[in-house]
Amino acid sequence: MTVELGIDTFGDVTFDDAGRPKAHAQVLRDLVEQGVLADQVGLDVIGVGEHHREDFAVSAPEVVLAAIAARTEHIRLSSAVTVLSSDDPVRVYQRFATLDGLSEGRAEVVLGRGSFTESFPLFGYDLQDYEALFEEKLALFAALLPQEPVTWEGRLRPSIDNFSVYPRVEGTLRTWVGVGGSPQSVVRAASHGLPLVVAIIGGASAQFGPIVDLYHRALEKLGKPDLPVAVHSPGHVADTDEEAKEQLWPHYEQLMNRIGRERGWGPTNRSQFEATASREGALYVGSPETVARKIATTVKTLGLSRFDLKYANGTLPHSQLMRSIELYGTRVAPLVKDLLAEA
Repeated sequence: MTVELGIDTFGDVTFDDAGRPKAHAQVLRDLVEQGVLADQVGLDVIGVGEHHREDFAVSAPEVVLAAIAARTEHIRLSSAVTVLSSDDPVRVYQRFATLDGLSEGRAEVVLGRGSFTESFPLFGYDLQDYEALFEEKLALFAALLPQEPVTWEGRLRPSIDNFSVYPRVEGTLRTWVGVGGSPQSVVRAASHGLPLVVAIIGGASAQFGPIVDLYHRALEKLGKPDLPVAVHSPGHVADTDEEAKEQLWPHYEQLMNRIGRERGWGPTNRSQFEATASREGALYVGSPETVARKIATTVKTLGLSRFDLKYANGTLPHSQLMRSIELYGTRVAPLVKDLLAEA
């Protein structure tokens, strides 16, 4: 088996050496340095998420990706995800087509509904249209991909009559659909003939086997070619299992409890963290050997074409993120490929 190995970040606001939150501007500059390092250590892709909250610095992923593009040569540049429901499909396409030209064909876009909803009131959208907005706008975006004049009629977004969209890309803009595991979302991605990214942030990867199988069966039933499937999961790499867990735990605890208070979850604890970090859990934390074995198992179990490690988790310091990226590229990635070659 062959697999692409990448990293994802939401631009989490990190702490400085004195334990104080960094300014958003510094977090953005740090993120560019992380992307440069990822390219240097040979990782295949970096994905940058979109949020509109105080605890995440990135609201315009393609701008950050363009900055990374200017300082890198090989790494592919992706969103993780672009919240299409509260954006305009034509403008999203144009921005990523621009990034694709600047980076000589390295741009990708992952389209999703997002796990937070701040962008809806911010940009004047009704949350009652949450599902319909994404379905309609995804259909329009898919119509733009062939780079032909588009005639399209919508209900929530104004229609288009025989318009061409520029700039054109030199090949095809690689476009994925990000899902959390909803069967309806999986079938929708298949209906548009778009590759799938499954966000696994809880539970064993094997539990998502039926979702991946549904996607492949839907493609076959629709008469479409089989397409890649990727997984996005959180984690952290350090020299030893103990060091990785001790570095991550306080920041992970704060992150999960902050989100939990918003969503009505109870507080997390160390035993829950350890269970999530176990061989069957969704947190890929540990030494290069531990993380590599867990990734290889997930890739083989689900038949993946790509695995993206969400390496930024809460307020983890920039220095630890850089070390995690370095170990992921220089030690985890080769080990994963060796393990898959033995399969």
